[in-house]
Amino acid sequence: MIESLVIQLPSIDSAIALAGEREENLKTLAQQTGAKVVLRGQELLISGTETQRDLSTRLIMALKDFWSQGKPISGVDILTARHALDTQRQDDLQDLQQDVLARTRRGEEIRAKTFRQRQYIQAVRTHDLTFCIGPAGTGKTFLAAVLAVQALLANQYERLILTRPAVEAGEKLGFLPGDLQQKVNPYLRPLYDALYEFIDPEKIPGLMERGIIEVAPIAYMRGRTLNNSFVILDEAQNTTPAQMKMILTRLGFRSRMVVTGDLTQTDLSSHQSSGLAVAEKILQSVEGIAFCHLTKADVIRHPLVQRIVSAYEQYEKN
Repeated sequence: MIESLVIQLPSIDSAIALAGEREENLKTLAQQTGAKVVLRGQELLISGTETQRDLSTRLIMALKDFWSQGKPISGVDILTARHALDTQRQDDLQDLQQDVLARTRRGEEIRAKTFRQRQYIQAVRTHDLTFCIGPAGTGKTFLAAVLAVQALLANQYERLILTRPAVEAGEKLGFLPGDLQQKVNPYLRPLYDALYEFIDPEKIPGLMERGIIEVAPIAYMRGRTLNNSFVILDEAQNTTPAQMKMILTRLGFRSRMVVTGDLTQTDLSSHQSSGLAVAEKILQSVEGIAFCHLTKADVIRHPLVQRIVSAYEQYEKN
């Protein structure tokens, strides 16, 4: 029997937070529960069968820590809450929601959005070497950078080293203007973007001049021992096996390394094996090394990105 119930929200801010931009969250709630969800001012109207209304109410209350305080809610938050309800992990969900990793310079909270992201964060915190493999938009690099910057600011490490292979994705380095550092900067831009969220951009050049923060292509790592450093190797799917072995063996005392990559986006030539794929086969059972795998369900960018990843996965299976 189709009936309706009304949930009275405490404020306009809470209503806006729950509804999301262009009421995308209400659409997601409807998709997940089968109920019709409509917001009128501070009143949330839920129409559907008793089962649909009950699931909608439980899902909304599972997100109460966010909307009651006017904190933004994403589609991924809703999907994670639904997964928690389905698997009886409400306590884990509460821990996930309350574990704030850091706050950006604008005061925005950074936290894991999914259970797999939280496992990744816990792995980085407890292992000297962590591999994270997953598609675009899952937070692989960003979460590693968050942990690295927080550790650097807490004086747990002397240096933060961000590196990635300078492999062209359709462009040629030789045609780019400037010296080698200027040529590879476009490839390192995602790493800079993560830094800017937490450190005043005006301070970063000074930190780089003093060697506290180093952003460089992987070739610059050869022959070095990286002691007392937090190292992030990004886009690791574009390393050769020799490059991967080289960077892994740079790890020094009191150091931590995170290796991230997406094996579906390799820009190496067709006859060249990916160092990330080879490392996973060789090191999977080595004690002290963690491997984390994120999936399209962990995508935290625009909702369209998740659909794009799914479409490509389906195409590649056919």
